[in-house]
Order: sequence, then C-alpha cells, then structure tokens
Amino acid sequence: MTDWDLRKLRVLRALEEFGTVRATAEALRMTPSAVSQQLSSLSHQVGVALLEAHGRRVRLTDAAHVLLRHTDIVMAQLERAEAELDGFVRGEIGHVRVGAFATAIPSLVVPALHALRREYPGLTTKVHQADAAEVYDLLSAGEIDVGLSLAAQAPTAHDGRYDRRELLTDPLDVALPAHHRLASARALRLGDLSGEPWIYGASGPWRDITVSACAQAGFVPEQAHVASDWRAILDMVAAGMGVALIPRLAATGDTPGVSLRVPHSDQPRRHVVTAVRSGAGEHPRIAVVLRALADTAGGLGGSTVQYS
Repeated sequence: MTDWDLRKLRVLRALEEFGTVRATAEALRMTPSAVSQQLSSLSHQVGVALLEAHGRRVRLTDAAHVLLRHTDIVMAQLERAEAELDGFVRGEIGHVRVGAFATAIPSLVVPALHALRREYPGLTTKVHQADAAEVYDLLSAGEIDVGLSLAAQAPTAHDGRYDRRELLTDPLDVALPAHHRLASARALRLGDLSGEPWIYGASGPWRDITVSACAQAGFVPEQAHVASDWRAILDMVAAGMGVALIPRLAATGDTPGVSLRVPHSDQPRRHVVTAVRSGAGEHPRIAVVLRALADTAGGLGGSTVQYS
C-alpha cells in the first residue's frame, strides 16, 4: 500500500485551485522549486504522471483528478476525525462509568447524567450500583471512573490512591408513624425516642450511622426490626412497627402513614463524597461528570468543595 503524504496531496489540491506552480507556491508560502519537487515525488510515489505540459504551463492529468477526488473524501473524513477528537479533548465525547450507593442514584446520579446527556450527547455513561465502601475497590480495579460514597466509608486520608471531595451534606430525618404521639410535637429531639423500637440494618454503614447518632443523643437504640431497604423501612414505620432515621436523599415524595420530622437540635448528618483515582479528575470527560454531580448537589442544597 502506498504511504500517503498528506502535505503532497495538499500541494496537488492547491495547484488545481490556483492553476500555476508560482501561484501555488505563493499561496502555500513555498518556493516554486519546492512545489515542483513535492509534485514530482508524489507522481513517483503513485507510479503515474500527475502533470502534463500545456504550452508554457502544466495541467493536471486525468489520473491527478481521480486522485484529487479521493483526496477530498479523505480530507473531509480527517476533518470529521479532528472534530471528534476535539470533543474528547473538551470532555464532550467518551465513556464514563459511575459507581454509587443506592440512595445517591435517583437523587444525584440520574439527574446529573440526564443533564449531561442533553448537553453532551456524545458522552456515554454507565451506572454501577455498589455499597458505599465497595466503590473504592471498583475504582482500584478500574471498573468505574467516578465513585459516590460516604465519608465514613472512605479510606484514610493517607491513602494516596484516590482523590476525594465532599459533594453533599445529607441530613437524617426521623421517620415516625403518622399516629405517633410525637408526630406533631413542636420540637422533637432524637433523645425523645430513646424508649422507642428502632428499625435499621444488621450491619454496614446504616447500622453504624443509626447507632452512632443515638449514642450522641445519649442512648442505645433498641433494634426491633432489621432492614436496610428504605422502602421496606418506611413501610414498617407506616405500619407502626417502629421508628427510623431516614437520609434526606432517600425520603423522596410523600409516604402515606409516615411523618418525617427534623430533630430540633441534634440532627445527625452523613457526608456524601465523590472519589476518583488520583489524578483522574483532570481528565476532561471525568471532570465533566464531577462538575455535573456538583451542580446537582448544589441544587439539592449540598455544599461542594474543590479538589485540593
């Protein structure tokens, strides 16, 4: 196969456009002899004459016109390739995999990626639901590019494998049965529920968060039921089976039979963070996704900070 030289093809195209070697040389800021050398070399390369004498000038042969017809197609395709590659440079094209824990997906991930799809239709994404602690293993294995986790589940600050930033401070509300004696209390404190039956997970971050929040309020919660699915927890609360802490991200829409109350002075909170492999946040396509997540979190009232 011929080893095509695009510079020589451009010289041939310019000659067809400007008509003479001298005019071509002036347009390309070359000497006439350099133009002639380029065309002679191209003719030798393709094995067929591209120019023929026409009086005191030269003109393109039929073979040269055939070559130019294909050159125009190649050049147009290369322009498209250049434009597409420029999209990669700006982060408008590519593929990004996002791992997130369950409650972050509907409130943070889906709105952010939906906005990206409108703004950057060439950027494709894949969502991977994972436990808050699992996202770091997925990042390390190269299975996701961006992870959403909880600060409490993050590796230590000395672990240099990841760059993290706080994305959102998520308040925890108290879910009470609608008929509960404290459902309409003017100023509910978490400590007021020390004698109530509680619903939370058997292990993992949510058990830790519930037990820790109650401990700070001065009591150990009595675990009446074990559940970690928010829909199941809310249904049990609605049935009067106990009380629970519900993250604001999980409490979307009205739940019949449930009264969601904000603790008066001891409201616990969890901190949602984004994580990427160290240095990866500078990649344009990943930076675009991080920016979209930050914008979405800002719309929810979350506080965002930049990578240090």
